Amino acid sequence: MAQRTVRVIMNGVTGRMGYRQHLVRSILAIRDDGGIVLPDGDRITVEPIMVGRSADKLAALAAEHGVADYTTSLDEALSDGSASIYFDAQVTSERKKSILKAIGAGKHIYTEKPIAESVSEGIELVTAAREAGVINGVVHDKLYLPGLVKLKRLIDSGFFGRILSVRGEFGYWVFEGDLLPAQRPSWNYRAEDGGGIVLDMFPHWNYVLENLFGRVRAVTAKTVTHIPERWDEQGRRYTATADDAAYAIFELDANVIAQVNSSWAVRVDRGELVEFQVDGTDGSAVAGLFGCRIQPRVETPMPVWNPDLPTTEDFRSQWHQIPDNAEFTNGFRAQWEQFLSDVEAGQAHPYDLAAGVRGLQLAIAGLESSAQGRRIAIDWFES
Repeated sequence: MAQRTVRVIMNGVTGRMGYRQHLVRSILAIRDDGGIVLPDGDRITVEPIMVGRSADKLAALAAEHGVADYTTSLDEALSDGSASIYFDAQVTSERKKSILKAIGAGKHIYTEKPIAESVSEGIELVTAAREAGVINGVVHDKLYLPGLVKLKRLIDSGFFGRILSVRGEFGYWVFEGDLLPAQRPSWNYRAEDGGGIVLDMFPHWNYVLENLFGRVRAVTAKTVTHIPERWDEQGRRYTATADDAAYAIFELDANVIAQVNSSWAVRVDRGELVEFQVDGTDGSAVAGLFGCRIQPRVETPMPVWNPDLPTTEDFRSQWHQIPDNAEFTNGFRAQWEQFLSDVEAGQAHPYDLAAGVRGLQLAIAGLESSAQGRRIAIDWFES
C-alpha cells in the first residue's frame, strides 16, 4: 500500500468559514486521522499551505495547529510545485482573480461560493479551467449532511410517489451588533462588498433543489432589508445596504413547486436552523441538517378543522424519525474527501465550476425578480 501527500494551498483560512469548516474540521481533521484510503488501497494525506493577508494571524494559526507553511503572498504559494490544489475561501470580490492565477499555475481548483461576482465572470472561470484541463469543484456541503442524505435515500427509493412540493425554512436572528455582537461579518450586510442573503443562500438552494428534485425553471422572489442599521466589528454604526431576507417560489422540473424562506431576521421555532418539508402522493418528510422525519400515506391522519375547539392532537408525534443507520461525517469534510479522491483518480468532480455558475444564475434571477416584481424564467448555462 502506497502513501502520498497532497499539498493544498488554502487562501482565506483566517476567516470564519475558511478556518472552522475547511481548515480545522476538514483538512486538519483528515491529516490528523491519517489521511484517506483510496479504492485501490493506497492512502493520501494532506498538508495545508495557508495564505492570508495577516502574517500575525497566520503565524498564530500555524503554531496552534502544527502547520509548517504559510505566507501572505499568493504568488509565492502558487509557485510551489509540490502543491497541486488551490482552495479559495476569500470574500467573493477577491475570488475570480485568485482562481485565474491558480489555474494559470496549473493547480486544481476547489472553492467556496459564490464563485464570482457575476455570471459572466463565473463562465470565464469555467472556460479557463476547461482549457487548462484542471479538475475543479465548488462547495456543495449541504448535500453531504445526514438529514439530506436520508432525504435523498427516500427519493431514490420511491417513498414519495410523485413529489408535489417542497417547503424550505432557513434562518435565525443575527444580532444587530449594538447590544450583542453580530454572529456574521459586517460585509454580509453591505451590497457594495458582495453581501446579501440571496447571493449567500440561493447558490445553496440551487444545488439542493437541482440534485434532489430537479432543475429550477423559473423563480419569483421578494428580497427585503428588514434591519436597515447595524454595527460592525469595531462597534461603528453602518447602513445595511444588502438584503437580509428573501421569500421565493421556485418552479422545478416535473411541475414540482418549491417555496423557500431565507432570513437573518427571524427567530427560530423549528427543530433545526434549516428544514425542508417534501410532500408527495405516497408520503411526506421533513429533513433538517441532521434529522429526517417521515409520514407515509398509509399512516396519514385525518385532522378535523374546527376553530371553535382547541386542537388536542400532537401532530409532530405522528411522524417517525429515520434512524442514524449509517456513519456520517462533517459535510464539508465529506466533500473534501471526495474532491481529493477525484483529483488523485484524475476524474471530474461532479459539483464543478459550471454548477457554481448555475448557483449564481439563480441568485441573479432572484434579485431581478424582486427588483422587477415579476417571474423570471432561467436559461441555464451548460459547459
